[in-house]
Amino acid sequence: MTARLQKIISQWGIASRRQAEQLILAGRVRVNGVVAKLGQTAEPTIDRIEVDGKIIGLESRPAPICLLLNKPIGVISTCYDPQGRPTVLGLLPPELRASEGIHPVGRLDIDSSGALLLTNDGELTFRLTHPRHGISKTYEVWVKGQPSSQIVNDWRQGIDLDGQYTLPAQVKVVKHKDNNTLLRIVLAEGRNRQIRRVATQLGYPVVQLHRTRIGNISVDGDRALSLGSYRHLQLTEVDRLRSGDQLNLHK
Repeated sequence: MTARLQKIISQWGIASRRQAEQLILAGRVRVNGVVAKLGQTAEPTIDRIEVDGKIIGLESRPAPICLLLNKPIGVISTCYDPQGRPTVLGLLPPELRASEGIHPVGRLDIDSSGALLLTNDGELTFRLTHPRHGISKTYEVWVKGQPSSQIVNDWRQGIDLDGQYTLPAQVKVVKHKDNNTLLRIVLAEGRNRQIRRVATQLGYPVVQLHRTRIGNISVDGDRALSLGSYRHLQLTEVDRLRSGDQLNLHK
């Protein structure tokens, strides 16, 4: 089937769709011996497609991998860290670390723990990280102090961060302990360190942040994962992610 080159490259796990576009713009992709142009289409079963001189074809397409990891605090959500800090790939066995193109979907701060997806499917990564798809993510967040109902309601409606309001969110007070409060927060967007920045701005800084769900896929419950462990997603779970069935905010 004919498709745009950046989509083919991402489906083969070589790069995300955005990264594939950069490869094409840099002249590192050829089709039938000719340097490709952005927006060009190809047919993998007919055309000779090369990335950095390496031919990609049906026989070289890796088997799709999609994992759910319960990331511990202190681990970086990246494939490689120049400072030598532990990364999420280091939590996987050697055979998975060696899988071509496996990478984290989005990010989770080094100071945070919880649900993180890893895959070698660049097209799935594009769907899950593109703002228009708005997949929900659920967090359990301990903050310092006891925010009033007005503060919680303001957070639900949206907070001005750097001149742009956050999207409406679900924010629920779960319980108080000492002078801290446990909040359950569901977001349909993921700005950089968004929860921590909003909490600090409102005067109730985060003490601990744990992501429990991505859509309806959870690290808790019947299939709970201990910190640092992972599992392969079931085909039905991946299909729901692809189809958008996970987009509604978790109640």
